[in-house]
Amino acid sequence: MQGSVISRSQDSQLLDKMARSRSLLAAFWIALLLGQTTAFPPPTSSFRSRYSSCPDSSITGYKCRHQKVNGFSYSDTTTGVSMVRSLPLLIPRGGSSLIKAPATPSALFNTALLALGLTTAVFKVIQKSSETASSRSSAKSEKPAAIKSLQFKFLSVFWLLRCADWLQGPYFYEVYASKIFKGVPASLGLISRLFLTGFASTALFGPVVGRAADQYGRKKGTLAFAVTYAIGAISTKSPLLGMLLLGRVFSGIGTSLLFSAPEAWLVGEAQKSGADPDGSYLGETFGMAYAGDSIVAILAGQLAGLAAGRRGPTGPFELSTLFLLSGGLLSAFLWKENVAEKAGGGGGKPSIREAIQVVKADPKIMMVGAVQSLFEAAMYIFVLQWPPAITKAIGKAFGEGFPTPYGTVFSCFMACCLLGSTLFGQLAKMGVPTESSTAAMLTAAALAMGGATMAATTPTAPLWALVTGFFAFEGCVGMYFPSIGTLRSKYVPDSHRSVIMNLFGIPLNVLVVSVFLSIKRLGVSGALSVSTGALSIAALCMFALQYNNKSSTVAAAAV
Repeated sequence: MQGSVISRSQDSQLLDKMARSRSLLAAFWIALLLGQTTAFPPPTSSFRSRYSSCPDSSITGYKCRHQKVNGFSYSDTTTGVSMVRSLPLLIPRGGSSLIKAPATPSALFNTALLALGLTTAVFKVIQKSSETASSRSSAKSEKPAAIKSLQFKFLSVFWLLRCADWLQGPYFYEVYASKIFKGVPASLGLISRLFLTGFASTALFGPVVGRAADQYGRKKGTLAFAVTYAIGAISTKSPLLGMLLLGRVFSGIGTSLLFSAPEAWLVGEAQKSGADPDGSYLGETFGMAYAGDSIVAILAGQLAGLAAGRRGPTGPFELSTLFLLSGGLLSAFLWKENVAEKAGGGGGKPSIREAIQVVKADPKIMMVGAVQSLFEAAMYIFVLQWPPAITKAIGKAFGEGFPTPYGTVFSCFMACCLLGSTLFGQLAKMGVPTESSTAAMLTAAALAMGGATMAATTPTAPLWALVTGFFAFEGCVGMYFPSIGTLRSKYVPDSHRSVIMNLFGIPLNVLVVSVFLSIKRLGVSGALSVSTGALSIAALCMFALQYNNKSSTVAAAAV
């Protein structure tokens, strides 16, 4: 894709390395799955739900992934649980015992985390060696200094702001559950209303703030995020319900800005500054951003735990304001302002009505927006439902007395995301069109979620079936964010970029809130089925985009 010229011998060497890497990765996964399969004792007849913070299975353990959602608390609660238990053995075909399989959920997911980490490390090493061999024989010059500078400016700010967002997630439930109103602790219903207030704020104000960012500048929009999100974080110190609700409104507005203004600034700056006019490096930048974001999320979880231990449940929110301040100051000094290009070269200001007309006039934008809405809705529904699904499966596999290690499971998810974003970067460097890799990723995501839904529904399904489905889906999540960023940079016009991104957030929020309000009727399996359906439709939309592109190419060639 980048003009590399590789000789036949070097090409065969690269193919050999790729083949060896696939074999090694497969070996890691097989070892992991075999270890999981034999680690689980037969399901017990008795089962008691165990949650770390919240008694309602519909929202227990909720954790924010990115926009519009802050999470309910969960933690690794294995303390005090006896680790002494008979260890089942991994029995190979020959009958000799080789490996003692994990005897507790915590040990199991620690093993999985280690395997995922090794897999990613091996992939990175092979990727680096391939890049080195390619660069030696490549006629392409080194990455331009302007690109390196742009990536540094964007990534340093982006990761600081993302860390501020991640810090708040694990203690969302706990910080509001700690409030006392008229001598009565905050009820689960009240906390749910606070949760939905943030969603409503994002849906209502998202297009408005997106239009403002396009009109007045994406740098100003990023600074506005830091301010509004800091107000939301500081509001958690208040004992007044009105202040807490107002804080949730500000948090919802800030979330809309976080996932539109910085991305719009990057794309606009790359095009207008001349650093990357054709967007050839945007895919690489998005891949780096979300690969690093997975690591940031894991570190933020650790920092949040330390802050909560020292300052109570408001500690992570207080700490997040420092990251918001740092990110805001860095963007103020490093970033130049850029605003949306005028539609059609005119002097008019971008409007929501114009943005809707732009979307209606171009089916490609509609398809990309549909993928965004459907995939992210499926992801948020999953985020709401994986804790009770995992807890129930662990209860059946291990029996009583073994709490779910939510923190370790979450770290495994982030490791899967890192692997997925790394895979996206490799595919981009190999010249695979983003449309093709995204279509394959969405298909895999639908299959993974469908398999996990069947595992959650079938009483006799083993734990490894559910875990494998969830891990595979999280890997697809890691691929999704750099993919959708690249697609938006290609198909969404700069004149209305931020407002269009937020417009597609409206159906996303409607679907997630609808599932949330109907969870008692749907149950966990029903909610996951909705996610599977949304992912399947998203895959169809991406295939339709590919077909549209091919038709346009054929028509252009005929002319």
